Amino acid sequence: MKKNYPIALLLICCLVGCSDKQPEQFVRSVEVVTPKNMAGDTEKTFSGVVKEAGTINLGFKTPGQIRRIAVDEGDYVRQGQLIASLDDADYKLGVEAAQVQYDQLHDEFQRIERLYRNKSISENDYEKALSGLKQVKIQLQSNQNKLDYTRLYAPTGGYVQAVNFEETEMVDAGTPVVTLMDMSRMEVETDIPFTIYSARDSIKEISCVLPNNGRTENMNIISIIPKADGNQLFKMRLAFSGSNGAALSAGTNVEIRIRLAGNGNLSTKTIPLHALFQENGKTYVWVVDDKSIARKRQVETGGVTASGEAIVVSGLKGSEQIVKAGVDALHDGEKVNIIKKSATNIGDLL
Repeated sequence: MKKNYPIALLLICCLVGCSDKQPEQFVRSVEVVTPKNMAGDTEKTFSGVVKEAGTINLGFKTPGQIRRIAVDEGDYVRQGQLIASLDDADYKLGVEAAQVQYDQLHDEFQRIERLYRNKSISENDYEKALSGLKQVKIQLQSNQNKLDYTRLYAPTGGYVQAVNFEETEMVDAGTPVVTLMDMSRMEVETDIPFTIYSARDSIKEISCVLPNNGRTENMNIISIIPKADGNQLFKMRLAFSGSNGAALSAGTNVEIRIRLAGNGNLSTKTIPLHALFQENGKTYVWVVDDKSIARKRQVETGGVTASGEAIVVSGLKGSEQIVKAGVDALHDGEKVNIIKKSATNIGDLL
């Protein structure tokens, strides 16, 4: 039988050649972004609701039986308008009795004063008469005040939210008879995300767009509740700085514009928040060099912008290519493949 030694030798050479072939090295594809300068102001828009400044519980300063309630729930009352009154018969008698006593002592004091001037009585007798007159005058004024307190007036304009008693009922001093919505000063409530809350010290201006005419009014911050709600939003209360907002009705929806001041420092940059990663308590980013090698670089951050980007105060020049996602999968010195931006993906929205 003819032996095919040349063919066998050729097969062995091919097998050896295949076994010497190394597998191709995996190169990770990454998206990159260039840091942006953070020098100008930024503005964000939120929806807000107009609300009354608060409610006022109105009650008599003296006890008694309610004679009249002059308002109904839902009524609008002006400042100084009568709300309710008590039966004042006993209080009138108290004033009349004190007035009679005062008149008598006043006449007696005038007689004693004449005697004192003529040196017919001692100074001690004169002082006693004067002190007695003052005490009765104070009692008269106290009784007059109690009589005045039987009439309850609106301290400010507003709507009657609740009437808590009916006529002929007895009421103690200080017990709320009517609840009034204070419409003399309106406020606006809006909910802001953490990005705005964390940058609250950089708020430069807040304005409210009025729905009836499109004008804007400047607003002042009353308070920000430091605890987020279930939607991770923080409640902000605002007051009108140029007016009391009385022209707006409670419950009206308005537009709130919040302007955040830039720091004016071109060395401060912004990058996507997920481009950062932590190691041993320090913050880093991946910088891709001109040889497509990912290099770890330490940076110092300074909060978050209103749009949710990380503020980098040092460590970046602005011309670097920063890996924007998947940072936990990279290793220092790793070769990467930069994904080219799509010509149709304007603004990196996809």
